[in-house]
Amino acid sequence: MTTTDTPRFDQLPLAPAIQQVVSEIGFETPTPIQIESIPPLLAGRDLLGQAQTGTGKTAAFALPLLSRLNVSDRFPQLLVLTPTRELALQVAEAMQTFARHLPGFQVLPIYGGQNMALQLRQLQRGVQVVVGTPGRIQDHLRRGTLKLDRLMAVVVDEADEMLKMGFIDAVEQILKHAPPARQVALFSATMPAEVLRVARRQLKNPVEIRIKSQTATVGTIAQYFWQVKGVHKLDALTQIFEAEEVEAMLVFVRTKLVTVELSEKLEARGLASAALNGDMTQQMREKTVEQLKNGTLDIVVATDVAARGLDIQRISHVVNYDVPYDSESYVHRIGRTGRAGRPGKAIIFVAPRERRLLTAIEHATRQPIAPMRLPSRQDVSQRRISLFKEQVSEAMASQELEFFEELIDNFQEEYDVAPRRIAAALTYLLQKERPLQADLDSETEERESLAEQQASWPGEQTGAARGVTRKRSPGAKDRDGGRKREDRTAWQRYRIEVGQGHGVEPGNIVGAITNEANLGNRDIGAIKIYDSFSLVDLPVNLPPAIVDHLETVWVCGRQMQLHLDGEEPPPLRNGRSAKPDQPAQPDRPDRPDQPGHAPGSKDILAAKQGEADC
Repeated sequence: MTTTDTPRFDQLPLAPAIQQVVSEIGFETPTPIQIESIPPLLAGRDLLGQAQTGTGKTAAFALPLLSRLNVSDRFPQLLVLTPTRELALQVAEAMQTFARHLPGFQVLPIYGGQNMALQLRQLQRGVQVVVGTPGRIQDHLRRGTLKLDRLMAVVVDEADEMLKMGFIDAVEQILKHAPPARQVALFSATMPAEVLRVARRQLKNPVEIRIKSQTATVGTIAQYFWQVKGVHKLDALTQIFEAEEVEAMLVFVRTKLVTVELSEKLEARGLASAALNGDMTQQMREKTVEQLKNGTLDIVVATDVAARGLDIQRISHVVNYDVPYDSESYVHRIGRTGRAGRPGKAIIFVAPRERRLLTAIEHATRQPIAPMRLPSRQDVSQRRISLFKEQVSEAMASQELEFFEELIDNFQEEYDVAPRRIAAALTYLLQKERPLQADLDSETEERESLAEQQASWPGEQTGAARGVTRKRSPGAKDRDGGRKREDRTAWQRYRIEVGQGHGVEPGNIVGAITNEANLGNRDIGAIKIYDSFSLVDLPVNLPPAIVDHLETVWVCGRQMQLHLDGEEPPPLRNGRSAKPDQPAQPDRPDRPDQPGHAPGSKDILAAKQGEADC
């Protein structure tokens, strides 16, 4: 199938339960990667796909492979390997959404730092889909708690990031546990030589797909993101509408149901709002669009499909209330503003775990998306006061006011009250239902202020960021927008008993600490790697529980034994010491075919039911 023969989703032979979800979500026309991937994956073919994050590739493999599941069988039929736990969670959530009409469907995300007992219980109950990072998947394979001998398909997502983070050998080891007849789909943004070698070894006569993103956005559109924090998204949307110079606003959500619910909530707050979705008749849709054009409506809450073809010049703001599934949808959405050369503003609400989607959109559009500060109570109050003054001025200039002037004169004479006092009382009555002094959540401004003082996106980083060699020191520029690391961060130097001689690289250390200690990329300072040990800067006053846990984490076949530089290393938890030139081994039967049993291995072994991807 070529991209010129653009089908609709309802023309693809997906399972009826999957088609139902696709319709509910509002998907109509597949993206290029979906057009090319879905038919061969439905047919059971192996696939090698090159596409950037944000092009809709999760749906490209999830929809066809879920269509082929047998939900009556409660054993792993589909395995998705991801380089990071953040991506594992996102893929698992997408799978859960797409399969919500499959009775008895179970998906399990597996990654380091998560409670092992919980994972074991869920595996014992039975799951059809497992999404996980290579290190923790290997750990379950060694324990015998995960069986892959009846897999239907394996998806390797972001293979180039797997390579950067030292996981590519682990991926091949995992594939050895799958049956020979399994289907394999490998996706990668780039195709380094090592990734291609793995593809040649593991894929059988694959369909090869290369999607080049041509996405670009209009230069007249100013783009911003707001990180979803303590303030509810509805409150944030209301504050933005009230504080901004909004002529008309188009708000995008993912489902038809939310268009109605959100529109009703906005109306309850006194805002002229209406829904626009695919369930509306053409007459209702035309009426809503006409009301938006003539100013009867100020806000329309819409799905992607319903808003296609809208060309209304007075739309000054587009808000992505829900992050779109792919970059093309984002561009189509924000293209509803900035029409005919007029300036427009696009705002996207992003939860911390959706950071990678935002990064993908920036890459695809080739434009940065700047952070925005949520309007304060003072901002909203000033806007309300400004609008009130405009209304008063307009009334004075355009209305016949003699009767009302006489009424005020009579009132002043009868009650002996100054005109200023009368005007104040009338103003109070006029604004009683909508006070000029905004009564926002008292904690809103404090939360926003604290957020501005903290590093952006704590705990979130792309796979690429983890693999970058780090030679920075406190005060150096961080990867997020070139902002300077704030002086509030004080550092403490720690030593780990893993060095260059054991095959460790900066990305291995960063991946282990972020996965196991739930620390952010910005919480790790300079890293210096020596032959038999490494030094890493971490924040001072690190909780003892984190330090204790990191002592036991395994990296490249060795226990880290994290401790303060200059102090004696803690003993190995299994009571043995590792020789400087030989990695320590866990108390498990020797398995020559398993990684992690030779110096320089990229494997991670489990300790204390915890695991760090290396």
